[in-house]
Order: sequence, then structure tokens, then C-alpha cells
Amino acid sequence: MTLSLDFLAIPLLTAAGLVFLSLLAALFSARLGFSFLLVFLVAGMLLGEDGPGGVNFDDFRLSFWVGNVALAVILLDGGLRTHKTTFRTGLRPASLLATLGVVITAGITAVAAHWLLDLSWPLALLLGAIVGSTDAAAVFGLLKSSGVRLNERVAATLEIESGLNDPMAVYLTLALIGWALWVVSGEGGWNGWDSLYTLLLQFGWGGFIGIGLGWLFSLLLRRVTPLLEPGGGAQALLLGSAGLSVFALATFLGGSGFLAVYVFGVWVGNRAAKTVQPAMAAMDGFAWLSQAGMFLMLGLLVSPVDALRTLWPALGVAFALMFVARPIAVWLCLWPMRFTRQEMMFVSWVGLRGAVPIVLAVFPVMAGVPGAQTFFNVAFVVVLASLLLQGSTIPWAARRTGMALPDIDDVAQAREVFGDFEVPGHLLMTDLCAFYGLPAEGLLEETVAEWVQRQLQRPAVEGDRVECGHAEFFVRGVTAGRISRVGIRLASEG
Repeated sequence: MTLSLDFLAIPLLTAAGLVFLSLLAALFSARLGFSFLLVFLVAGMLLGEDGPGGVNFDDFRLSFWVGNVALAVILLDGGLRTHKTTFRTGLRPASLLATLGVVITAGITAVAAHWLLDLSWPLALLLGAIVGSTDAAAVFGLLKSSGVRLNERVAATLEIESGLNDPMAVYLTLALIGWALWVVSGEGGWNGWDSLYTLLLQFGWGGFIGIGLGWLFSLLLRRVTPLLEPGGGAQALLLGSAGLSVFALATFLGGSGFLAVYVFGVWVGNRAAKTVQPAMAAMDGFAWLSQAGMFLMLGLLVSPVDALRTLWPALGVAFALMFVARPIAVWLCLWPMRFTRQEMMFVSWVGLRGAVPIVLAVFPVMAGVPGAQTFFNVAFVVVLASLLLQGSTIPWAARRTGMALPDIDDVAQAREVFGDFEVPGHLLMTDLCAFYGLPAEGLLEETVAEWVQRQLQRPAVEGDRVECGHAEFFVRGVTAGRISRVGIRLASEG
């Protein structure tokens, strides 16, 4: 009698072959403008019970576990790539979007869900919380693959927001599950003060553990790196295992593992940049594998036949989210911070939904919330709509709103974004106004660069512009947080 290894070979061949073919298809789909994440999701659906593969997979617990681990790896990779200088322009607006913005988005989306799906208010609010946050995997991946160099303020806001908003979405989902079970089925109880305490615990422990262990690990990494083989493979394994440990510890202590692992990555990436850099290629591979595995499994979990039963109401929820809830939330959060209309339009449009809503939709299924399968189906449709419509139009939206910075060789676009010619930033503004006949009322004894900065009333980034009479001034360069180069365009006064 010979030992058959079919139990190893067949599942391994199926899984590895599916990832391989999906990755090839994703590379071609990206060239056509479609999200590579969409390919993995569709591949999982084709392998599932309603597709040619016919695999009946309904292990929500395993999917929840894999989804959380994959998101932790993706957030770690994103944190390691977040340079501290981006916090100068992106931290305040991103923090507001990641907290108040998620609440506003969830509330407005809940109105659409209540009306379109005929859900009770507790269940409608729960659905709004599930789809209320942007997705780190989608934002990090699609901004990088779009090939567009964005305005720093906008890019930093989007990336930091996607790294920070998962804790608020998880908190809202868990709190509303408790409320929904209490209202709908009379199970357990719900206390507003307990929910507030849980929120403080999530953010407090998550931030404290991420910063504390990030500081300790950055010291350790600098000491052990000389003992490792060159190439970055061992460093990447150290980073990955440490990041997952941070995620697990924060979750175990009642904090936000997502916040902890992202903050840990930011801290280590900036405190030990030279030792982390060789490992980034391997970390990128880990992040890709995590995204591929997560979306394949989530696609496998979805039943398209079930999703079709609520397709039109779910599409209505998706469009309400993209065209009403997200823009209102962005405007309320960013308008006080003097973001321009074009910047707010682009941030609204790139509120990408990905794996996070589908993972969060597993929460009510596991908790036994009545009708929880509806949440999963709606979240799936929302993600598909977001990846198809928003994910495939990022370059177009960036150009349309003027957020795309020009290539070095594109002279015409450079003149459009940075002005026709450059003036010395150290030149006195009064002298410049006198030379070009510009209004000089209210001017101080300040340089051109200082005047532009005072007019902006916010941290300057490349591409910012202000007007003075018949002239437009453009920020051409920023060094160490200060404007270093200024462009100008003069218009005829007639």
C-alpha cells in the first residue's frame, strides 16, 4: 500500500495556481485601468459555490481570522512607508476624517440603508458603520499603482486616514452589534458609558502599545541588524512577526490592534529607517500576498446568487455612500482646514472601499445578528462598485481636479501647475509688487515665500497657489517645511 499525497498536492496546486493566474490577470487589468484587487475578488467568486469551481466555503471564522491578519500586515507595510514629514500636512485632517468623518459617513449611509433596504434604525446604522471606513489595502495599493504623483497634502491625508480609520469603524460596528441585539432580539444589554469607555480603551491602548513597542523594537533592530545576513529577508521576517505580535497584544488587552500595528510601523520606519529599508522589498511581497489571499478568500465566501437578491438596493446604498455621504463628511471635516474645493473633491472620490467592509460584515454574522447575511451581501456590492468606479478612475480624477503634479519632462503641465517662471523666494514682496504693479496694501516687511505662506494659512505643499491682483503665485518647492521656490504667472489686466 502506497501513501497518497493527493490531500496535499491537489489543494496546494489549486491555491497556488489560482494565486498565480490571478496575479497575471491583475497585472494586465491594472494596465487597463482596473483595480488588481478586483481580480482576486472575482477569482475567489469563480472558485466558489456559484462559479465553475463549485467549492462550498462558508467558514466565516477562518475568513475573519485571515482577514484580520492580512489587514495587520498591510497596515504594517503602509506604516513603514509613511514618512514623518507627511504628518506635517496630513495628520490633522486625516485624524478628523478617521474619527468624525467615519461617524458622519456611517450616519448618512444608514439613512439610505433604512429607506432602500427597509432596515430598522439599529440595523441600518450597523450597516453604515460596516461600510463607513476607507480601506488601507485599496488606498495604499491603488495610489501606488496609479502612477500619479499627487499633491502631498492630499496623498498624506488619504494614506494616513486609511491607516487610522479602522479602529473607529471596528468600534462602531461592535457597539452597534450590541445595540442591535438588545433592540431586535432582547439579548444582552447596552450602555452608552460602557461604549464610550471601550472607545477610549481602543484608541488609548492601541496608540500606547504601538508607540511604546515601536520605540523598543527600533532600538533592538539597530542592534541585531549587523548580526543578520544582508538582503533584507531576515529583517522582513523580524518586522512581520513583531508587527503581528503588536497587533495581537493590543487586541488581547482591549485596544485597537489596527491602530497599534500602523503606529508601530510608522515609528519603526522612521526611527530605524536605514535598517528597515533593505527589508521593504520583502515587506512589499508580504503585503501583496496578504491582499491576494484575503481577497481570494473573501470572494470565495461570497455567494453571488444571494448578493443578486439585494443588488439594486445595495447599489443604491453604494451610490449614496460615494456621492452623498463621503462628500458631505469630507467637506465638513476639511473645509475648516482650508482645503480647496478641488482637493476636497478628490479626497471624496478616493474614499475607496475594499476588504475592510467585507471583514467587518463578518462580525454580525458571527454574533448572530438577525439578517446578518444581508450586511455581507451589501458590503460586497459596495466594495465591487467602489473598486470598479472609483478605483479605476484615480488618474482621471487626479488630472481633472488638478491634484496630479507634473512629470519632470512635461513642460506644458509644469507651467500650468507651477507658473510661467520662477522668482527668488527671498525677494521682498513690496519690491516685487512695485516692479509688476501689484497691489501692496496690507503687506508686511516679508519675503515672497513668507507672504505666500501667510496667505495659505496652512502647511504649504508643491502646487499650492495664491492670487495677488493680476498675478498668481505658485509653490514650486518646499524644504524642511518652508517654501523654498516660488513660481509666478502674470495675466493681462485688460
